[in-house]
Amino acid sequence: MAEMTELDIAEVAHRAGVPASTLRFYEEKGLISSTGRRGLRRQYDEGVLERLALIALGRTAGFSLDEIAHMFAPDGRPRIDRQRLAAKADELDRRIRELGVLRDSLRHAAACPAPSHLECPTFRRLLDAAASGGVAAPERRLPGR
Repeated sequence: MAEMTELDIAEVAHRAGVPASTLRFYEEKGLISSTGRRGLRRQYDEGVLERLALIALGRTAGFSLDEIAHMFAPDGRPRIDRQRLAAKADELDRRIRELGVLRDSLRHAAACPAPSHLECPTFRRLLDAAASGGVAAPERRLPGR
């Protein structure tokens, strides 16, 4: 079996496209682990790049870091619950529909010939939906979380 190459934190950050601070944060959260240090710099085996790609994919899909952490077995191998994936896909479908309605309403409002947006029935419906919580704002997350 071939030995895995160790990578310096700067190399991992560069290849994964994330700052070193994100790697340290992920390590604090238990999402990744270093193999040790060379001087003051953390070292990682190159398998961390695949794990970081899985984390990035999970983040893009809208999973929290805690949810992503549960997608790894104690030995570090992925153990992704297919039902969770299906539920997230359903959630994304709902969000896509909501965003489509919002996009179409905004395009209409931008081109609407009504003298005022408040006189436009389509814009009024959008306002009513927003007032009743029917137009959900995207979740705000802190960077890296």
